[in-house]
Amino acid sequence: MSALKQRYRIEGMDCASCASKIDTAVRRVPGVSEVAVSVTAGTLTVEHSGADLVLVEKRVSGLGYGIAPLARPVEPATAPRPHDDDHDHACGCGHDHAHGGHDHAGHRHDPDDGAHHDHHHEHRHSGEPATAPATAKVAADGHVHMMEAGSWWRSAKARLTLACGAALVLAYAAGHLWPDYDRLIFSIAMLVGLIPVARRAVMAALAGTPFSIEMLMTIAAVGAVIIGAAEEAAMVVFLFLVGELLEGVAAGRARDSIRALTALVPKVARLVENGSTREIPAERIAIGDTILVRPGERIPADGAILEGASTVNEAPVTGESVPVAKAPGDQLYAGTVNGEAALTMRATATSADNTIARVVRLVEEAQESKAPTERFIDRFSRWYTPFVVVLAALVALVPPLLFGAAWDEWIYKGLAILLIGCPCALVISTPAAIAAALAAGAKRGLLIKGGAVLEKLREVNAVAFDKTGTLTEGKPQVTDVVAFSDGEGEVLRLAGALEAGSTHPLAVAILAAAEARGIPLSTAQQAGAISGEGVTGTVDGRSLFLGSPAAASKRATLTAERLAAIEALNAEGKTVAVLVVDGAALGFLAMRDEPRADAGAALKALKDQGIRTVMLTGDNARTAEAVGRDLGIEVRAQLMPADKQRIVGELKAQGLTVAKVGDGINDAPALATADVGIAMGGGTDVALETADAAVLHGRVADVGAMIELSRRTMANIRQNIGIALGLKAFFLVTTIVGITGLWPAILADTGATVLVTANALRLLGKSK
Repeated sequence: MSALKQRYRIEGMDCASCASKIDTAVRRVPGVSEVAVSVTAGTLTVEHSGADLVLVEKRVSGLGYGIAPLARPVEPATAPRPHDDDHDHACGCGHDHAHGGHDHAGHRHDPDDGAHHDHHHEHRHSGEPATAPATAKVAADGHVHMMEAGSWWRSAKARLTLACGAALVLAYAAGHLWPDYDRLIFSIAMLVGLIPVARRAVMAALAGTPFSIEMLMTIAAVGAVIIGAAEEAAMVVFLFLVGELLEGVAAGRARDSIRALTALVPKVARLVENGSTREIPAERIAIGDTILVRPGERIPADGAILEGASTVNEAPVTGESVPVAKAPGDQLYAGTVNGEAALTMRATATSADNTIARVVRLVEEAQESKAPTERFIDRFSRWYTPFVVVLAALVALVPPLLFGAAWDEWIYKGLAILLIGCPCALVISTPAAIAAALAAGAKRGLLIKGGAVLEKLREVNAVAFDKTGTLTEGKPQVTDVVAFSDGEGEVLRLAGALEAGSTHPLAVAILAAAEARGIPLSTAQQAGAISGEGVTGTVDGRSLFLGSPAAASKRATLTAERLAAIEALNAEGKTVAVLVVDGAALGFLAMRDEPRADAGAALKALKDQGIRTVMLTGDNARTAEAVGRDLGIEVRAQLMPADKQRIVGELKAQGLTVAKVGDGINDAPALATADVGIAMGGGTDVALETADAAVLHGRVADVGAMIELSRRTMANIRQNIGIALGLKAFFLVTTIVGITGLWPAILADTGATVLVTANALRLLGKSK
């Protein structure tokens, strides 16, 4: 049987210790082959071969965590509304248009559809009855979200912490009134917080995690009461709960930083049906639905414009601050904001499958995959905690037994060391930073699929770029208009009349140039194309031909001077189309797929960092060399996909760590061969699904930004590991020599976890 996969949303999982307990418990369920737990995404993914999923949910809920299944993937289908599912899809094509020697690649966007499965369960954390029921909802991203009623300070954890704090205050008051019962009073106050903690400790031990922080906490607190330190035991339990609460708040912020993107999609949409308009919930939008978007409203789904022209603010999806002009046929993304005019659009994706939902899903799945550093820390922590427990036992027993030291003093020190033994801060040091970096990158349109990719990006010292659509805009533009007589405007007017209605890339470029100059176009009669040569027609009674210089030379005389001018433009990588009117050359137009505005500066920035850059293109050598000269990049031209793959392999053989940047389709072999494959796209399925990473809004500079984000993240991880181990080492030494005790010991654990998480969240602050 092929492996099945089920994803869950987990509530109350706020630290690495939580994730470790869930991982261990679920792996013990028969039939489970792989488990991936993400603290920062709040998710659990289970790969299995017919495992009892009800037992999986019982194991997790038994540990005190809320668990709700996310919608299951289904086979692509045309399903009735509502379409609200969590499934993957991918479709795209590369196609070339030839005209006048120019090649052009493009994509299309054909998402699948799916049906929705809605089922959920409600559990509570902290091992206590639910006094404020949790609620579950299906969000626009296709996820079932378990939510506490009210804000975090009204959660079960907060209530338990407040109750423990109140019991501690009462204990201090009662201790002053009845000092003889001081030990009993503080023991009762301690039990208010310890009983739920001890219950979780027992459940974790039964599920395969005997050395949980809850178990260490329970042993330390009970031991402290036994040796007469009941007041400290009560205070330590309270501080532990405060630390857990702070961990939850910090983890929640990291989790919400990416989920907040789903709030950009409006809750309702205006469905146009049978000539009338009615409001429907946005999650009920089906592929093919016609939607009306009024000025100033957010677009409720991915789609294409049917009627209307407007500008759209795409900053929420692409990070591009300048509104983009949109006309019929142009793509719209859910969550972007319509400008000054009403638009009628056709939905091309369901709410569970729009660009924002896929970005959220991919980032959350990426957070579940572990980086090499994270896997190393996990292995280290499995030995670290038992080692500290043994050390604590030796500290408590050896001095009294061998040297006659005081039992109370050394048992106290042993208990303090026991609290230092939890590796929460150490284990969370890597995933917290990686999750923050993935979220920060997503906000900038930088999709990185997992910690391993993020870590590998730091090592990149060579980047191989595709040309068309990667270093260049992917569509030709008119760069030169040369008139032999009658002026440039007349050349554009007549050429535009011949090309009117054509969707060929060069025709589109000519029409765009005429529109930009405000030139009105006449209507051509008897218009037609001559294969391999150009187009003909009659305008204002004059016979016109527009085509290659070779074909034009058959119809009109081109002087040596004009041929030299054409050759000079060809040497710059430009395609030239000559306009012939009534047997005489009137002028010509030169077109080229121009480099992206930021390409030159971006490549220079990479070189300044010591990163080698090379262009790998299937285009002709002359065009490629011309673009390469403009950008200052090494050029390898006239390559087949296998050639690009071979060159990437050669670069790797030279000891370089290679990133390949392309469109995700024609460059698929090279993307797969590279150490990191980066797709350049605009939120399409190809960009999101194909490579290891994706630059969504097509800025070349973002490749360097991705590498720089990786380096900052790895520096942050090193800082986090230093904080975690440094604090523990400091308090370990000070505890043994008698300077610090139980209170600082618990702060060494929960305090370090909060500090590490807060340090990781600094990466979110640099996401703009």
